[in-house]
Amino acid sequence: MFRVSKEFSFDMAHLLDGHDGKCQNLHGHTYKLQVEVAGDLLVDGAKKSMVMDFSDLKAVVKKAILDPMDHAFIYDQTSERESKIAMLLQELQSKTFGVNFRTTAEEMARFIFQRLKYDEKLPISAIRLWETPTSFCEYGE
Repeated sequence: MFRVSKEFSFDMAHLLDGHDGKCQNLHGHTYKLQVEVAGDLLVDGAKKSMVMDFSDLKAVVKKAILDPMDHAFIYDQTSERESKIAMLLQELQSKTFGVNFRTTAEEMARFIFQRLKYDEKLPISAIRLWETPTSFCEYGE
């Protein structure tokens, strides 16, 4: 079994409502995302001897993750505080992206993994999401 990975970078703002530190305040990160796919090599056709063409992987990640999330305020729709901020930003024509969970690196990694594996049907084996240059979360099944 082969594993191939592609890295991406995107910027997002968020806050962690109820956090006991400075992350309770609105702030942003430049996230680094590594998407790992696994499988056997294709045996024929234009993609012969590849697990997946890197350009095909890039196109799927761009559509499913980067386009909706890059330069957005990601917020927990179950948080009244975060939803109020999102409503104000939407009124001001700013980009938002709502989810039904707390926007920690751990939950974000799981969300990205599941969105790519189940919604986009990619043969994902792991996601690594760096929130800072020295801090990341890995999620896989």
